[in-house]
Amino acid sequence: MYKNLLVPVDGTDLADKAIDGSLALAKQLGAAITAFIAEPTPPLPNEGTSARLVSAERHQHVERTTRHARSVLARFAERARDAHVAFTGHHVSTAGIDDAIAHAAEQHGCDMIVMATHARGALGELVFGSHTKGVMARSKLPLLVLR
Repeated sequence: MYKNLLVPVDGTDLADKAIDGSLALAKQLGAAITAFIAEPTPPLPNEGTSARLVSAERHQHVERTTRHARSVLARFAERARDAHVAFTGHHVSTAGIDDAIAHAAEQHGCDMIVMATHARGALGELVFGSHTKGVMARSKLPLLVLR
């Protein structure tokens, strides 16, 4: 049935829900997990910022987000090892998180996406947006949403 679950995570408590749920599901199905982090690209520089400062800020941003992604993926990998679930982890830097998640599922041969949601309601989605809805609109794969 499902053999490779894409699990987008970001290191928050909400991501822990996705980790717990996906590990339990993967064990039941005998599936592997592909964890994925889409880190934001560096912010645009302010007008008048020197090229040297922009370059240094971008470099620091990339180092910080790469360190964060590796740390989150390492914790997920450890939990997957403890649960005896096959695991791979990937991260990218992107401005389009929803597109990146849908693309990663396709690129890594996943057959289901497992995400956790805040379940903020209509007003919360209007203010904060919803990556879950964005992914659902961009992917043809089944999407399991954990609350």
